[in-house]
Amino acid sequence: MLKHRDLHECTELYELLSHPSVFPFVRQKATSADEYWFMTKQLIEEEAKGLAISRTITDDWGQPIGTISIHDVEDGAGFLGTWIGLPYQGKGYNQKAKMLFLNELFYDYNFHTVFLRIRVENIKSQRAALKLPYVVSANEDHPTLLAQVNKGEAQFNLYKIPKDLFYLTTAYQTQEGEEQAM
Repeated sequence: MLKHRDLHECTELYELLSHPSVFPFVRQKATSADEYWFMTKQLIEEEAKGLAISRTITDDWGQPIGTISIHDVEDGAGFLGTWIGLPYQGKGYNQKAKMLFLNELFYDYNFHTVFLRIRVENIKSQRAALKLPYVVSANEDHPTLLAQVNKGEAQFNLYKIPKDLFYLTTAYQTQEGEEQAM
């Protein structure tokens, strides 16, 4: 479901991200497959320096369908960015990818907070984020950070995933699943 980024999949991913319903909401706004290849190469280099972490989301057959990344990494926190190609949206890949990626961030990389900035007009992503039991609004808790992400023309709502809340909700879900299996 998640794998390290690979330059060989850039053309397939570019085709998915260039769709008009996906493109406005991606961080890497490449205008060609070659430009996306270059941006991905830079992202892989940033990961080697500890500035970002990025994975390719794959479908059940191992085909690339989107990406999940954390950017602006600083002091055990960073900003999460996820996109999935239109044909794969609404099929549960987003939640599975986030669960796996957050486990990696919190337990392998020792993050304590993951932030999400979602454009005010992106109602679909806001609803998807709030469906996750470990996501909470951070507009009021982090007004300075909210002001910082809203300096430009685009306006965002701020959400966060604290490690302790992620642990509590996922541990409860695991326990509940084990009890139902008995």
